[in-house]
Amino acid sequence: MARSGADAQPDSRGCCGSCGNYLTSAKFLLYVGHALSTWGDRMWHFAVSVFLVELYGNSLLLTAVYGLVVAGSVLLLGAIIGDWVDKNPRLKVAQTSLIVQNACVILCGILLMMVFLFKTELVALYQGWLLTLCYILVITIANIANLASTATAITIQRDWVVVVAGESRSRLADMNATIRRIDQLTNILAPMAVGQIMTFGSPVIGCGFISGWNLISMFVEYTLLWKVHQKTPALAHKASSKMEESELKQLNSPKEGESKPNEGVKLIGKDVNVFEPQEEEVSCCSRMAEPLSTFRDGWVAYYNQPVFLAGLGLAFLYMTVLGFDCITTGYAYTQGLSGSTLSLLMGASAITGIMGTVAFTWLRRRCGLVRTGIISGIAQFASLAFCVISVFMPGSPLDLSVSPFADISARLFESSPLPTMAPEAVVPETPFTTLMPLLANGSAFVNGTDPVTTLNPVSLVSVSLLFAGVIAARIGLWSFDLTVTQLLQENVIESERGIINGVQNSMNYLLDLLHFIMVILAPNPEAFGLLVLISVSFVAMGHLMYFRFAQKTLGSSIFRCCSREPKADADDSSPSDADVSNA
Repeated sequence: MARSGADAQPDSRGCCGSCGNYLTSAKFLLYVGHALSTWGDRMWHFAVSVFLVELYGNSLLLTAVYGLVVAGSVLLLGAIIGDWVDKNPRLKVAQTSLIVQNACVILCGILLMMVFLFKTELVALYQGWLLTLCYILVITIANIANLASTATAITIQRDWVVVVAGESRSRLADMNATIRRIDQLTNILAPMAVGQIMTFGSPVIGCGFISGWNLISMFVEYTLLWKVHQKTPALAHKASSKMEESELKQLNSPKEGESKPNEGVKLIGKDVNVFEPQEEEVSCCSRMAEPLSTFRDGWVAYYNQPVFLAGLGLAFLYMTVLGFDCITTGYAYTQGLSGSTLSLLMGASAITGIMGTVAFTWLRRRCGLVRTGIISGIAQFASLAFCVISVFMPGSPLDLSVSPFADISARLFESSPLPTMAPEAVVPETPFTTLMPLLANGSAFVNGTDPVTTLNPVSLVSVSLLFAGVIAARIGLWSFDLTVTQLLQENVIESERGIINGVQNSMNYLLDLLHFIMVILAPNPEAFGLLVLISVSFVAMGHLMYFRFAQKTLGSSIFRCCSREPKADADDSSPSDADVSNA
């Protein structure tokens, strides 16, 4: 017995040692740094919208302006940010973007604290222009923070993860899935945490907490990035474009058995065969035109990528109102759902999102990476069928007799005043949580009566089917998102990862911006059913684009599914999918 106990001691030491090795590994440190960064981002993105609404008298104007500025900036500067990521050392890019992002959030938090504390005095100074200047500064600084966050996401999630994973596609898939699970958890927990602080404290306390968090987190993340860089020597080296182009051709040529010059990756605006390093004097006009040239070359390079259709298909999924954003939650409020019910639905969506990451890793091992995207698309589209059915079910506010543009045309051309929820003398002061005065479905407060007893009964079949489809579709959505992410990681050469992923972010923001414009043009609840049908149509087009990419990649073997990958992780040295070699 003593001997068995002695024998067990080295085993326990070995278990503790392996656990300690994992906790100090570059992969785990990268997870911790990403969790801290994402937590701060989610707190800030949630809080800044609430702060802007609070500052501007419960109006959505500043929030809408902020969203438009953010989307437009990433759309225009995505390629330039990605090009900057490509042309500079990895550690310098990561640490610079980290410092700029956190410093801007801290500065913005302090500025918002001053505005909250001295708003009355600021309104009186210079006829309110000083307060307007503060609003402009807040939106501008917050936009710079978002651009720095975009650079951080590109360099860490699209480049560092690939290098840390090494040559194993399975390890890369597992790391991508873990990072997405962290995103899902922080999407729910971070807004809940800062929301409680703002509810039981005040906006000033909320600003101070977020600024303090980012200050502490900045130093911790900076140290973690340095440690990951030290533990992964490959991060210190970036392959040149010419060398990597030849290596990519050598890897793909013998496996595919035929040359595909149209699908080969090209350098940005340059021919590899005529590349000659030489120093030329750059004129002032050329320097001024360089950002425009980078913007153009980035989009051209993105179009020439073999995974162009897959990336475009992912971007089309952003043109939808079927997500847990302010639009869908606002529609749910008009249909009588309470705040507590919505919070439970958001929690359920996070669970299905995590299920999607698990499904991705399982499907990729069983069917390969490219086919995983097809199966995920089918799952998402099948789930969205519930949303289509909900449009025609009892309780749906769809009314084709009402013009979708009636609301905006009345406000623009007839100068009708903004609708009020109810007279101030009638509406009691109730929190914006469970009961909404004068809802779009006919519920209303009546003077001197209990609002609960006077609510008109409205069928919840339609809104229930809508959210059932949205929640179930998250499984296919996040599995598809991970598929396209890994395709971009594996098939874009190292020297162009930044600019290609920057353009991909621009495409995503472009379609996201279009969906907000669509809602602005048809904001009334009677038109929401049409928006659902348009959203499902764009999702279908996105998956059709991906199917075309899969057909070009796999050829006749596209439906040969449920076959395990023949090679072990140690042999996964090709940057392309294992199934591509069978095409």
